[in-house]
Amino acid sequence: MILVTGGAGFIGSNFVLDWRAAHPDEAVVNLDALTYAGNRENLEALRADVGHVLVHGDITDRALVDRLLAEHRPRALVHFAAESHVDRSIHGPGAFMKTNIDGTFTLLEAARGYWGALDEPSKAAFRFLHVSTDEVYGSLGPQDAPFAETHPYEPNSPYSASKAASDHLVRAWHHTYGLPVLTTNCSNNYGPFHFPEKLIPLMIVNALAGKALPVYGDGMQVRDWLYVKDHCSAIRAVLAGGRLGETYNIGGWNEKPNIEIVHTVCALLDELRPSAEGSYTRLITHVKDRPGHDRRYAIDARKIERELGWRPAETFETGIRKTVQWYLQNPDWVQRVQSGAYRDWVQQQYAA
Repeated sequence: MILVTGGAGFIGSNFVLDWRAAHPDEAVVNLDALTYAGNRENLEALRADVGHVLVHGDITDRALVDRLLAEHRPRALVHFAAESHVDRSIHGPGAFMKTNIDGTFTLLEAARGYWGALDEPSKAAFRFLHVSTDEVYGSLGPQDAPFAETHPYEPNSPYSASKAASDHLVRAWHHTYGLPVLTTNCSNNYGPFHFPEKLIPLMIVNALAGKALPVYGDGMQVRDWLYVKDHCSAIRAVLAGGRLGETYNIGGWNEKPNIEIVHTVCALLDELRPSAEGSYTRLITHVKDRPGHDRRYAIDARKIERELGWRPAETFETGIRKTVQWYLQNPDWVQRVQSGAYRDWVQQQYAA
């Protein structure tokens, strides 16, 4: 049994689905607050699976976390739960401080109490795996080396600052209390079940609806793109063999500027779902850049390859094609997640 937090969100739900496929004999208790980005429908394939238990609750609820640990006695806690959208953190940072900092603190303290009371074999086997982001490292110049695990933390947004704080808490609980922790810092994920406020799914759903494709500034912000199922396999590798107290950067070896991503999505849609009005590139619209927008992220993922033998299975070309095809094949999911509140948010965020 493992306990997963945030397992109804984008990366978390992909992880839970992949875990049940890869480990059918090991159950998952899935704690999720089911906010706008947490979706029960992501887990529809597990509806009849007795090895998956979805619990609606908040990671800041210490009594609930204590009860789940005592009742299910997991051998690992895999912590995905987080507020994760930079734009939302700019407009409302409080929720990010509560979930990402207070929530992680609550989990660490609950895990410390649970772990400390285990028998010695169970205590030695237990792991607390904290899933974080490359954004904690700040921004890179065009010629700078990619982020290694030893890169100093230089967060530039309320979101990345809150994640940096959570990383530091995890490190401190290991060094102070001996809690057996692992941390992963990933690059930009994409793939199935991605909520359409982020770049790739937003471009897909807006293009299909004939709406503007908003691109911040000149669109030359560079990111390293990681297919979500590759991320899931990396986390499984770290959980199985990672060294205690260590950080592992997880990247896709795919540095690309945002404007190139948008053109790639348009080209795939032109091929797979052509519009009678011409190429979807006609919808590209440059909008005012957001405050404090980091110019470049890049991940050096050699440590996880060297120590654990992990490399991404997907190239960007194969991963983005699978992603566009998934959105084309799941229009009902897209329709249901686009509530009135979501439409209002997009209008607020990208209005000229």
